[in-house]
Amino acid sequence: MKIGVFDSGMGGLSVANAIKKALPEHEVLFMNDAKNIPYGTKTVEEIYSGCKPIFDELVAEGCQIIVVACNTVTTNLIDRLRQEIPIPLIGMEPMVKPAAEQTQSKVIAICATPRTLASARYKWLKDTFAQGVKVVEPDCSDWTSMIESESVDRDKIAARIDEACEQGADVIVLGCTHYHWIEDMIIELANGRAKVLQPEQPVIEQLKRVMTQLA
Repeated sequence: MKIGVFDSGMGGLSVANAIKKALPEHEVLFMNDAKNIPYGTKTVEEIYSGCKPIFDELVAEGCQIIVVACNTVTTNLIDRLRQEIPIPLIGMEPMVKPAAEQTQSKVIAICATPRTLASARYKWLKDTFAQGVKVVEPDCSDWTSMIESESVDRDKIAARIDEACEQGADVIVLGCTHYHWIEDMIIELANGRAKVLQPEQPVIEQLKRVMTQLA
């Protein structure tokens, strides 16, 4: 089966690599919208204009399923895209529910783009799954650009992680696939104070389920 993977930039490549490793017998085609990155500070319509032609291209290339390896697109546009794209779309969104279930301190940190944090879907996730839990949202607005340009400022990342931990967060959610590239750094900076969650494995399990239904 041919699996499409989409992201705004290089972040989703980590997801594509994880899928290739888990499902080596299937073909994985990764496409991004590098010329319009970052998505996290753009309007929803700007994001749609950038990503929709690429989804159409993945379909034209013969993909039978697409993993939307972009929290910003998933939280803002997945319903609209599902109406327009003729194959199944598997989204990635901040892991609010697992974080709320796993926290002992009743404080979680969601590291995500401004556009994800502003989405109705993210608000729904918090309202539905994080009742009684304090949700800290560190300013990660420049992380994607730093990662894309390979100019990660460790001190800036450390300041955000320290800020979250000092507010009591014992679970940190990586709500942008770009942040997967600095996951090891974030785990090191959290230094045992917080568990770090990212959704690659749950998404692969969902992908397997949908592929079984298509087979």
